[in-house]
Amino acid sequence: MTLEEAPQGVVDAVVVYDGRLLQVNAQGNGWWLPSGTAELAETPQATAARLVYELTGYLVDGSSLLRQEGPDGPGLADTESAVLCQLLSEDPSSEAKLAPDQVRWISFTEAIADAGLPEQVRVYLEGHMPV
Repeated sequence: MTLEEAPQGVVDAVVVYDGRLLQVNAQGNGWWLPSGTAELAETPQATAARLVYELTGYLVDGSSLLRQEGPDGPGLADTESAVLCQLLSEDPSSEAKLAPDQVRWISFTEAIADAGLPEQVRVYLEGHMPV
């Protein structure tokens, strides 16, 4: 990847485990997906894994981009990426920036009901509901 190809915009980390979704309350203004911006020449997947670890202390893999449907078909928004992450550690590191009460796991059902959830994340969760 060249410096010109470095991702721009916000990366949302979609961390799923056992039918639940990870959310953070970093600023005291509600629960959201862990998110932030990429460092120079960092892929969205690497950004998601780094952000989750820095904020929550959980190790994740940042495995794949979630695609969204746009007016020209499937693709990614220029300003926002959602990255599916699989949990690699069940216990967070003690070096997390957020306190334990600023991190929560909610069911896919609860997450889908959230009006602020990005559409591509909602579609993914709906298709992966536990039976």
